[in-house]
Parts: sequence; structure tokens; C-alpha cells
Amino acid sequence: MPMAIGIAAWGLVAGVAMAKSGMGVALAIFMSVLVYAGSAQIAALPLIAAGAPMWVVWATTLCVSLRFMAFSFHYRPYFAHLPRGQRIALSFLMGDTNFALFIRRFPQLVPGYRHEDYFLGCAVVTFGVWQLAIITGIVAGHGIPASWGLGFAGTMALLALTCTQLRSPSTWVAAVVAACAAVAAYALPMKLNIVVAIAAAVAFGVLADHARPDRAKAKQ
Repeated sequence: MPMAIGIAAWGLVAGVAMAKSGMGVALAIFMSVLVYAGSAQIAALPLIAAGAPMWVVWATTLCVSLRFMAFSFHYRPYFAHLPRGQRIALSFLMGDTNFALFIRRFPQLVPGYRHEDYFLGCAVVTFGVWQLAIITGIVAGHGIPASWGLGFAGTMALLALTCTQLRSPSTWVAAVVAACAAVAAYALPMKLNIVVAIAAAVAFGVLADHARPDRAKAKQ
């Protein structure tokens, strides 16, 4: 619930952007419910408005959403026992905030615990707040001025959540590596700098994990 403010800010930003893109209210609401990915929606809107080929829109949203592959890989040990249909349904509700909260609550698998209950509780709240905020933004449209700084508020909320996950020197270094990689690759098209940042952080994490056993053996 404390993250609802940041989620609502992002939802309003996405909703206003959709309203100002010229997309009809009904179609915009349908897209927000069907896609449920603010960054992908905002990335696709200017391409749709400009009449870009469909494959360009799909490729752009795919690149922006590749981080969910990493999320899914991490969720797998917690949900592998569930039926495929249930896993597919849960995957639709994945989000950045949900993932951060879930990993904070369950850094390791707890045998016998119903992890899906905690995930679903977070996801339902996030989904409800997001849809309410984005639909409000779509309906309000041009009535919400840019001077409100909603985008900045949402960014700061997500940044605060990210900082709560940095609990060791290695996670801090991974965050710095990701930030530097994102800035260095900012000129890449289709927001590929996000993918580069994720890859850099994951690579550092893998190297750090491999280095720990070596340090433990050296102490012995």
C-alpha cells in the first residue's frame, strides 16, 4: 500500500500520455487493461501515432519488456509446482513493484509456504491502483497539466523502492554498474539501454556469486 502513491503517479502519467496521443477513450482503456505495462504503453504510443509499421511497435515493446523475462526466471523456483494455467495467469500480474516487494519478503524459498498468496495480494492491489489511476488519466486527459510533475513523483517513488533492496556492498555495486550502463547506452534505439543495464547488473551478480566460494575457500 505505501507504494500506491508512486504507482498512481505513473498511472496518471501513462493515462494522460494516452489521452494526448489522439487515441480514443474506449481504445485507450482497452489497451491499458490488456497490456498492463506502463513503460511499454508509453514507448508504443508515439510509434502508433506516427503510423509506424506494426513490427516496429512490437519490437519496441518487446525490448522494453524484456526485464520480465528476468523476473520470471527468478520467480520460477517459487511457482514451478503450480499448474501451467495458474502460472500464466500470475505472469500477467507481474510488475516492477511487485517483484521488488516479493524479493524483499522472500530472498530465499521457504519450503511449504504458499508464496503465490503473497504475490497475489501485492499484485491485486497494484493492478487495481494502476487501472484506477491510468483510467483517470485517460478520462481527465488534457485537464492534468504537465506542471504537476507526476512523472518525477513516480520516478522518485520507484527509486526509493529500489534503494531498499540494496542491502550489501555487492548489490550497491550492481546498482551503480546498471546505472552507468544505462547512461552510457542511452543513445541506443527502442530503449535498449534498459536491456544493457539489466545485462550488466546480471553479469556483475554472476561474477560476484562465483567469487564468493573462492573467498570462502581462501579463508579456510
